[in-house]
Amino acid sequence: MGPIKASILVSAPREQVFDYLLDIANHAEFTDHYLVDWHLTRADSVGLGAGARFRVKAPLNRFSWADATFAEIEPPRRIVEVGRTGKNNRIRTVGEYELLPSGGGGTRVSFTFQSAGATFADRVLESLGGRSWLKRKNRRALQRLRSILELGEGRGQRVTVAGG
Repeated sequence: MGPIKASILVSAPREQVFDYLLDIANHAEFTDHYLVDWHLTRADSVGLGAGARFRVKAPLNRFSWADATFAEIEPPRRIVEVGRTGKNNRIRTVGEYELLPSGGGGTRVSFTFQSAGATFADRVLESLGGRSWLKRKNRRALQRLRSILELGEGRGQRVTVAGG
C-alpha cells in the first residue's frame, strides 16, 4: 500500500510532542479506537528499539496481530517505526511521525504509513477498502493526540509491561 498521510496542528511545543511520542506506551492512548490489546516488547518503552505488539480492529481482518518498533529517531523532528503484520507477519510496515514547528509555538504533526504485502493476495486485500479505512483511523488518532496534549482529555488506557 502506498503512503497514507495525515497531519494536524497541535498547540504544544515540538519538544513536548516529541517526548510524548517517543514513549511507545503512550501510543495506545490515542490509537485505542482501532489498535487494541497492546503489549510492550521490552521493559523500556522509550527511545530507539522500543516496541509493542497489538491487534488491529479492521473489518474482515483474519490475521490481526501487528508490531511496531522505533527504528530511527531524530530529536525533536522525526520518529520512524517499522513493523510487521498479517499472516505469518509477512507484511512489512513503516510509520513516520514528522514534527515541524508552527507559528505561535505550536507543532505540525504529520504521520505517514506504508505497507508492503509479500504476496499478490496481501496486496489485493489491502486495496479492498483498507486504504480509506486506515486513513480515517489515522486522522482520528491525530485528533485524539491533539486532545490529549492540549487539554489532557480523551486519554485511553496506557499500556504497561505484561503482568504490571
